[in-house]
Amino acid sequence: MDASFKDFNLRLVSPIFDSSLTDTLMELNHLRRMNLSGTTAPWMFFQLKNIFHILESVGSARIEGNRTTISEYIEQKIENKPKNTESFSEIANVEKAMDYIEKSISKGTEITHTFIRELHHLAVDGLTEEGDKTPGAYRTWNVQISKAEHIPPEAYRVQGYMDELVGFINNADPDRHELLKTAIAHHRFTWIHPFGNGNGRVVRLLTYAMLIKYGFNVQEGKLLNPTAVFCNDRNLYYERLSEADKGDDTSLLNWCEYVLKGIVDEISKVNKLLDFGYLHKKILHPTIQLSVERGYLNKLEADVLLEGIKLQKFNANELESAFKDLTSRQKTHQLSKMKEAGLIKPFTENGRTYHVNFVNNSLMRCLIKILEQEDFIPSID
Repeated sequence: MDASFKDFNLRLVSPIFDSSLTDTLMELNHLRRMNLSGTTAPWMFFQLKNIFHILESVGSARIEGNRTTISEYIEQKIENKPKNTESFSEIANVEKAMDYIEKSISKGTEITHTFIRELHHLAVDGLTEEGDKTPGAYRTWNVQISKAEHIPPEAYRVQGYMDELVGFINNADPDRHELLKTAIAHHRFTWIHPFGNGNGRVVRLLTYAMLIKYGFNVQEGKLLNPTAVFCNDRNLYYERLSEADKGDDTSLLNWCEYVLKGIVDEISKVNKLLDFGYLHKKILHPTIQLSVERGYLNKLEADVLLEGIKLQKFNANELESAFKDLTSRQKTHQLSKMKEAGLIKPFTENGRTYHVNFVNNSLMRCLIKILEQEDFIPSID
């Protein structure tokens, strides 16, 4: 079939009462309102959040064809030697954009053209092949998407369509419609294709921002990994987007169900990590075991970390079983070595109360592997 432009009205579509989409919406609304007073300590929560940011960024770039694996990106983080390549810069840009979202958006924040254009500027900054000749500006030329049946609207119509979309996002609709709006806005943005390049990365960032705007507050104990919905099956993602280009109620509802069911599954999954008993047994303890097996830790280091994980915060005197045969000086020396290696961190500068650190060190390799084995992240390497 020849590619063509087909206009249709931006609108809310309502599922029938006894449909599976209605059930999904009810479940997602419940998850949104649930007060997550988990038992996982804040220091561990923020490490997990950091890791999911990385996974979001790698996943989003890989949907666009970036071949960098999670393992490769993690290695340059561990070595603290950022690789000055287009592929690595593309992922780092998405990380920066996610940080910008969390600083800029909270529940009820208005999403503006300026905000969307800044997401684009951050996503394509400094890139050539995956960049854009006008970073942070809507396109002023016509485009056609390779292998797509839909031709995006002509350039002179982009601003009008984006005005409509921004109004749709910010309109004060009933709460029950907000999650449908997240899915519909994702499709509409890709349908408009407002930028010359980088639209996929920006729309997934926009989806993250909308979830925060609509009540999934990542600053208050919630973990989000929405890109996992799309990178689990890249071909299915594009198929569902293409189907929704028809613009009829059935295809749009199918798209909404695909997106929202995926988000429910991801949120339900990562919420389990806020239960420290589960996190310790299924993720953290196996991470230390795997680190020993791979030669990243010796027995004493592993014993210290295992006891430190159980305690969640600790000082030298509290590690009795790990340090049973050591003098006070030896204990201090051991903790200093582990601090220098980044395996533990003090809560305050020069403090003597520590927590275990899984980020940007050898433990991170094994933590990612265990999260993958337990189906918390898509196997995209």
